[in-house]
Amino acid sequence: MEENNVFTGKTVDAAIEEGLKELGITIEEAEVTVLEEGKKKIFGSVKAKVQIKKKGSDAQRAAEFVDGLLEILKISAVSEIVSEDTHVEIEIKTTNSSRVIGKRGDVLDAIQTLAGAVANIGRDDYKKVVVDCENYRKQREETLKTLAEKLAKKAVEKGRKMTLEPMNPYERRIIHSALADNAEVKTVSEGKEPNRYIAVIPNNAKPYDKGLRYGDRKPFGGKSEDRGGRRDRGDRNFKRGDRSGGRGERGGSSSGGSGAKRGKKEIYFGTYLGNSGAKEEE
Repeated sequence: MEENNVFTGKTVDAAIEEGLKELGITIEEAEVTVLEEGKKKIFGSVKAKVQIKKKGSDAQRAAEFVDGLLEILKISAVSEIVSEDTHVEIEIKTTNSSRVIGKRGDVLDAIQTLAGAVANIGRDDYKKVVVDCENYRKQREETLKTLAEKLAKKAVEKGRKMTLEPMNPYERRIIHSALADNAEVKTVSEGKEPNRYIAVIPNNAKPYDKGLRYGDRKPFGGKSEDRGGRRDRGDRNFKRGDRSGGRGERGGSSSGGSGAKRGKKEIYFGTYLGNSGAKEEE
C-alpha cells in the first residue's frame, strides 16, 4: 500500500485497479481522486496517480454531517453512532440540550431529516435515521401516549370529537398506535401539512358534533351549535324591533310601543360545550 493511499500506474484505470487490489475493496466502496493523468513524453512517460479512500458507512456520513452542522450552529456538542444495523441511531451529547432539541423537538427533527438525507445518498433502499439527544424521543413518546389515553377518556365522557394540536407524522403515528386497541374511540388525521392534526372520535359522538380542540372551552371554530342558531335569529328580531319602533315614533302613533315590545324579544346566547372552564394539561 502506498503512502496516504496514493497509487500509481501507466494509466488512471491501472492505478485505480492497483489501489483497489491493495485495499481489498470494490470500486463501489471507494472514493477515488485523480491526482495526475498518465501521459507519454518524448523521453519516457509520466505515471498516472490516484488517491483512493474507502467510503465511510451511511452512519458515519450522517454523523460527520451532524458534527459539521452543530459547528455551524455554534453548539458545543458531539455525535455518537449508537446503532447502524437495521437503522441508524445517532446520539448527540451536549451540555446545551435545549438548543439541540428546540421547542417540542423542532430543531432535533430538522437535524434528523437532514442527517437522513445524507445517510441515504446513493442508496436504492431507504435507511431510517434517528437522531436523539438526552433520551428526548423516548420521553416524548411516553408523554404522547399518556396524552392520547387522557384525551380518549375525555372524548368518551363528553361524547364529543376532540382534536390535538398539529403534529409531525412521527408523533401522529404514536397517537394512532396508542389508541389502536381502544374499543371506545377511533382516531383520524385531518388537515393538511404542516398543520395536520389528529381527531379522536368517540363511538358515542353526537351526529351534529363539530369537535373540540383539546383544551378549548367552546367548540372548534368558535361557534355554538343548536342554541347558537336561535341566538342569531334573536339578534335579527331585535334589529327589526328597533326599526319598527322608529317608524312608530315618526308616525306619531302610540304603536311605537308595540315595536319596542317586539325589540325586547328574548335573545338566546347559547352555551359553550366543552371543558366547563376546567384547565387541562397537555
